[in-house]
Amino acid sequence: MSGLLEEGIGLMVLGMGFVFLFLIILIFVTGYMSRLLNHFFPEVQVATPVEPTARSVNQPSIDAQMVAVITAAVHQHRNNNTN
Repeated sequence: MSGLLEEGIGLMVLGMGFVFLFLIILIFVTGYMSRLLNHFFPEVQVATPVEPTARSVNQPSIDAQMVAVITAAVHQHRNNNTN
């Protein structure tokens, strides 16, 4: 019985060793392929457009009267919920 158990443990260690070795080789091959592809096909830098900091023409300006109306509505809603 002990011979069968030793053989099973030996096969398990051998199998796990091959899997570990395969994964280590896979890590190095993937890194090498990545460097190789970056060498032959370098990434092109795309110029990003700079957005203006001022208000755009498409955005409407907020009217002072509208701000007052919204503020009054919020205050009224808060006062009604507290009572």
